[in-house]
Amino acid sequence: MRDLSVAVAAIDAVNATDPRRLEDRPLALVQGERCWSWIHRLAPDTSSALALAARAHHLRRWDLPRSSYPAGRSGYLRWRREQRSRHATELRSLLDSVSMDQAITERAVAIIQKTGLGEDVEVQAFEDAVCLTFLETEFSSTPDRLADTERMASIVAGSLKKMSHDGRAHALSLALGDEEAAVTTAALQLL
Repeated sequence: MRDLSVAVAAIDAVNATDPRRLEDRPLALVQGERCWSWIHRLAPDTSSALALAARAHHLRRWDLPRSSYPAGRSGYLRWRREQRSRHATELRSLLDSVSMDQAITERAVAIIQKTGLGEDVEVQAFEDAVCLTFLETEFSSTPDRLADTERMASIVAGSLKKMSHDGRAHALSLALGDEEAAVTTAALQLL
């Protein structure tokens, strides 16, 4: 079995090729680092599989843009399912290429596919970390969607519903701009 750091370096190398930027760095790289940080905060005894899933949660996401699917909820859900499947396939391939222990690989893949969401503690921690990472890295960069407070509130409420109580508490404690705070307040009223 390879050391965890070898797998993390391989994931980071792929994430570093993301052409999208945040704070003048590849977006997927920043998101992987932040999700990793959230996982270690939410689950101090994080398993290697959970840590790897967090680091790779947007692995090569830019290769399948949302715009390649129809507008609306059904198009979004199809895109999201396809992304989850692609992330799992990419992660399995990457971990196999660095000779990661097969049990860790299979568990990381199950976590990234969110198998057992709502029942599995690690999958729930993963969902919380992914949602928190979105709020930190992409929520404020969606001005066109923020203009439609009702629509965004519905989206944020959906995310908050999937989160654990602890995850929601962290989400509500994030420093948000005025528009994001208004959307979050409206989302809370929908819960």
